[in-house]
Amino acid sequence: MRPLRADDDPADGPATEYVAERADEPPEHARFAAYTLQLEHSAPAEEPVLVRRVLTDPDRTMAESAVTRHLDRRAAAIHATSAYTEWAESMTAATAGHGFLTDRLREWTLFRAVCLTHPWDPEALTRSSNWLQLKLAEAPATPTPALTLLADQGRTKRIRHLARTSLRLRREGT
Repeated sequence: MRPLRADDDPADGPATEYVAERADEPPEHARFAAYTLQLEHSAPAEEPVLVRRVLTDPDRTMAESAVTRHLDRRAAAIHATSAYTEWAESMTAATAGHGFLTDRLREWTLFRAVCLTHPWDPEALTRSSNWLQLKLAEAPATPTPALTLLADQGRTKRIRHLARTSLRLRREGT
């Protein structure tokens, strides 16, 4: 597959030269692997253009999965840094029209606010997805107020249990 570049026009659609590693490998698997690799190695200035281009792939589910993986990896790496805000804004623009991706970025921003003890809305946390609530319930650095909220109002038994267990372990000093 020809590497995607920032000067590629997303209107041209996805790259079409895909090479599967195995003859029996479905083409969408090869594209997913290529997209995730290219996004992982993209320069910050190229990243929004590459994301938009990947999202033009005819297999919308696969394209959104590749971008979700990229967003999760990048956000996990930079959520605690000052670079996060500008990155999240550029990714929000690049993923416009893709509701799941927009929601995921919003939840990463809430995760960041909670973990860095910035102001956050408790109601937004109780309305958030199982993914975010579970991520916070499992994170060792989640502040006590967020864990307390999840222990009481988490969406699932698993989330409530994990949050209660984390709180108990903190009280016991382990």
